[in-house]
Amino acid sequence: MTQRYISILFLLLAMFVPALGSGKAHLLPPPAEHTALKPETLEYKVIFRWGLINKTAGRAVITLSKNHKHYNSQLTARSEPWADHFYKVRDTLNGRMDLTFRPLLYEKIANEGSERKHDVVEYNYDTPGIVKADCIRKVWKKGKPFIDETRTLETEHNAVDMLTSFYYLRTLPFGEWKKDEEIVVDIFSGKRKEKLTFVYHGIEEAEVNGIKEPAYHVTFRFTGKGGKKTSDDMDAWVSADARRVPVRLSGKLAVGKVHCELVNRK
Repeated sequence: MTQRYISILFLLLAMFVPALGSGKAHLLPPPAEHTALKPETLEYKVIFRWGLINKTAGRAVITLSKNHKHYNSQLTARSEPWADHFYKVRDTLNGRMDLTFRPLLYEKIANEGSERKHDVVEYNYDTPGIVKADCIRKVWKKGKPFIDETRTLETEHNAVDMLTSFYYLRTLPFGEWKKDEEIVVDIFSGKRKEKLTFVYHGIEEAEVNGIKEPAYHVTFRFTGKGGKKTSDDMDAWVSADARRVPVRLSGKLAVGKVHCELVNRK
């Protein structure tokens, strides 16, 4: 199992990837009420399960603020002290979006195990029908520079990043979609462009903190060049109400499973 996949689970990132269509470069406008999202804070816990072991391994907090031009979001994640001995995580994601949640800037500051990473993605919409992104990626291993590179990514499809997608996901009309329908989207990071296949399974009851609530069940499949998988499949449950908050994520590790659960929404 790659460090990238473990990091995704800790950050709840996979839960935030949207099921956008493969239309042209502009994102579909969200409902009018969604552009008036108020500042909020969502807190999650990450639970590791293996045999009789059932322990909270980490926590994540994601916040949203707004000014007259932009939305700003930040996600922070950290592993618990006992989990630090196996894989220490101290990560921060920063994002800026316009008022239709189109991504403008994405930054990932990651401290994972013995690695430190800094990715910056700046979006460019100057060319009609094309989304371009200037990407800077730096990696240090055991305190020494390992990667320092820049690249430009582009697509004719909708483009999102790990943080922006969290909000756009909440605008999607799941109730109008058919069970087992599949949709593909491009997603940018400082490293590469990937494809994600989103599979919708319908409404189920999701149990979170001992309470059951209706939720939309989805599966995510990440692939790279040639359709090769870049991580194992993951499952997410999104609340079937007006807020569309991701309440649960489940994925496999080389040993055991990880479950991310919402513990507080403000």
